[in-house]
Amino acid sequence: MSVQKNVHPTAELRIDEDRGRAELWDTIDGTETFIGFIGYIQETIGGQQVKHLQHTIIDPRFGRRGYARCLVTLLLDELAADGWSFISECTYIDQY
Repeated sequence: MSVQKNVHPTAELRIDEDRGRAELWDTIDGTETFIGFIGYIQETIGGQQVKHLQHTIIDPRFGRRGYARCLVTLLLDELAADGWSFISECTYIDQY
């Protein structure tokens, strides 16, 4: 039996380049709602641009509902699609 990676199909990833973070938004009770984010910085390592992923932060009101997994899934899928390499200092991402 496979595990569904994203149990929040209406959730949306938004990249805020100015703030250096990937944000997760979802529509809850008809209202667009900020769920959480992963901070990042761009670095050059060995001559290659990489995204240095920091910590995964989910608003406590939405904790333990699968939103962290959703956020990480959407972000890593987008990084892969765009050809980015990344490093992480987030234990949640490391265990993903």
